[in-house]
Amino acid sequence: MAQKKKWADLSPTQQKVIIVSGIVEVALTAYCLRDLRQRPADEVRGPKALWAPALSVQPFGPLAYLVLGRRQS
Repeated sequence: MAQKKKWADLSPTQQKVIIVSGIVEVALTAYCLRDLRQRPADEVRGPKALWAPALSVQPFGPLAYLVLGRRQS
Protein backbone atom coordinates (compact mmCIF):
# COMPACT_ATOMS: atom_id res chain seq x y z
CA MET A 1 0.00 0.00 0.00
CA ALA A 2 1.29 3.45 -0.93
CA GLN A 3 2.19 5.77 1.89
CA LYS A 4 0.30 8.99 2.30
CA LYS A 5 2.33 12.03 1.25
CA LYS A 6 2.83 14.87 3.68
CA TRP A 7 2.35 18.49 2.65
CA ALA A 8 6.11 19.06 2.70
CA ASP A 9 6.62 16.13 0.31
CA LEU A 10 4.48 17.77 -2.40
CA SER A 11 6.06 19.96 -5.04
CA PRO A 12 5.26 23.68 -4.97
CA THR A 13 3.10 23.20 -8.07
CA GLN A 14 1.10 20.43 -6.39
CA GLN A 15 0.64 22.59 -3.30
CA LYS A 16 -0.63 25.51 -5.42
CA VAL A 17 -3.07 23.26 -7.29
CA ILE A 18 -4.49 22.01 -3.99
CA ILE A 19 -4.82 25.54 -2.60
CA VAL A 20 -6.49 26.90 -5.75
CA SER A 21 -8.83 23.90 -5.91
CA GLY A 22 -9.85 24.48 -2.31
CA ILE A 23 -10.53 28.16 -2.96
CA VAL A 24 -12.63 27.30 -6.04
CA GLU A 25 -14.65 24.73 -4.07
CA VAL A 26 -15.34 27.19 -1.24
CA ALA A 27 -16.31 29.97 -3.66
CA LEU A 28 -18.56 27.68 -5.71
CA THR A 29 -20.28 26.35 -2.59
CA ALA A 30 -20.79 29.87 -1.22
CA TYR A 31 -22.26 31.00 -4.54
CA CYS A 32 -24.65 28.03 -4.61
CA LEU A 33 -25.74 28.56 -1.01
CA ARG A 34 -26.43 32.24 -1.70
CA ASP A 35 -28.33 31.39 -4.87
CA LEU A 36 -30.35 28.73 -3.07
CA ARG A 37 -31.23 31.12 -0.24
CA GLN A 38 -32.37 33.88 -2.60
CA ARG A 39 -34.12 31.75 -5.24
CA PRO A 40 -37.88 31.20 -4.77
CA ALA A 41 -38.82 27.60 -3.98
CA ASP A 42 -40.77 27.24 -7.23
CA GLU A 43 -37.55 27.86 -9.16
CA VAL A 44 -35.71 25.00 -7.43
CA ARG A 45 -36.15 21.37 -8.42
CA GLY A 46 -36.81 19.45 -5.23
CA PRO A 47 -36.95 20.72 -1.66
CA LYS A 48 -34.60 23.56 -0.82
CA ALA A 49 -34.08 21.95 2.60
CA LEU A 50 -32.44 18.94 0.92
CA TRP A 51 -30.27 20.96 -1.45
CA ALA A 52 -28.56 22.83 1.40
CA PRO A 53 -26.85 19.77 2.94
CA ALA A 54 -26.26 18.28 -0.52
CA LEU A 55 -24.03 21.26 -1.31
CA SER A 56 -21.54 20.01 1.28
CA VAL A 57 -20.75 16.93 -0.84
CA GLN A 58 -17.70 18.20 -2.71
CA PRO A 59 -17.47 18.77 -5.63
CA PHE A 60 -20.63 16.98 -6.76
CA GLY A 61 -23.24 18.80 -4.66
CA PRO A 62 -22.62 22.31 -5.99
CA LEU A 63 -22.23 21.08 -9.57
CA ALA A 64 -25.43 19.04 -9.33
CA TYR A 65 -27.28 22.05 -7.96
CA LEU A 66 -26.10 24.27 -10.81
CA VAL A 67 -26.95 21.68 -13.49
CA LEU A 68 -30.01 19.95 -12.04
CA GLY A 69 -31.32 21.94 -9.09
CA ARG A 70 -32.24 25.27 -10.66
CA ARG A 71 -35.14 25.84 -12.99
CA GLN A 72 -34.32 28.23 -15.79
CA SER A 73 -36.79 31.10 -16.05
